[in-house]
Amino acid sequence: MKALAPDFALHACFRSSRPNFLVLAPLCAGLAVSAAWYDGHSPAGLDILLVMIAALLAHAAVNLFNEHHDYRSGLDSLTTRTPFSGGSGSLPENPAAAGAVRVAAWACLSGVVAIGAGFLWQVGAVMLGYGLLGMLLVVAYTGWLTRRPWLCLLAPGVGFGILMVAGAYQALTGTLSHTVLASSLVPTLLVSALLLVNQLPDIEPDRRVGRDHLAIRLGVRRGSRLAAALVLAGFGVIPLAWLLGALPTGAWLMWLAAPVAVWLAWGLWCLPAEVERGELAPLLPLMGLNVAVLLGSLTLLNAGLLLAG
Repeated sequence: MKALAPDFALHACFRSSRPNFLVLAPLCAGLAVSAAWYDGHSPAGLDILLVMIAALLAHAAVNLFNEHHDYRSGLDSLTTRTPFSGGSGSLPENPAAAGAVRVAAWACLSGVVAIGAGFLWQVGAVMLGYGLLGMLLVVAYTGWLTRRPWLCLLAPGVGFGILMVAGAYQALTGTLSHTVLASSLVPTLLVSALLLVNQLPDIEPDRRVGRDHLAIRLGVRRGSRLAAALVLAGFGVIPLAWLLGALPTGAWLMWLAAPVAVWLAWGLWCLPAEVERGELAPLLPLMGLNVAVLLGSLTLLNAGLLLAG
């Protein structure tokens, strides 16, 4: 196969990292920073920067591994891409870049390990658990976890929520708090809902390459209803945690997005029966709205914690 010019390889790697979606990582890591400031800590600026870089690299690594695996498995040739599912299309257009994308994935993961090693030395052995589980999720998600329905549902939320938020807080402060644990539940639930919805258009292609996730098990309508329940549960964290004293009143700022979240949940719950026969047009606008609800909610929760501090 003809070698790919370095600039084209870099462009393919950049597209395969799905840069449009990488904003999620700093928003999740940002919850750790916001919670730390609310709890009275003053993390060093360099530590905050390193946490943000590690979050971005971890997210990029997941996307790069996913793009490489989906190309090699033949899934890319079976899916119909949407703005929110089906991959970037980078490798089907540039097959010679597959090796470069795989190298980039491992390079990003190596960057996370290097930063994690620094915090391991600085904070202590507690960081090893976050690091090992995080690496397992990054490497095993596409090839292994997508064949285990409940693990596949929970893994994205746990990665971006509990591991990224609580792990970053522990790296910055050396401890945990009720504030950060409650905050981490929001992305845990909302990110799991996002990934479940994004799997719905690819049910048949995923089944053909051997995947076995809840979208396949439940079908489009029941899968979308589970996602609706997860979205509402994510918003339900705020009043419950506030009543228990785990979150400040400022966290209610996230509820400015609640009307849109309810609209999203209603749309997911009431999808017409035609979607089970492959007519996914009613689902596509909801996929975009789902992304907006996730990013908007995390932005508002960050702002609420900062204002409360």
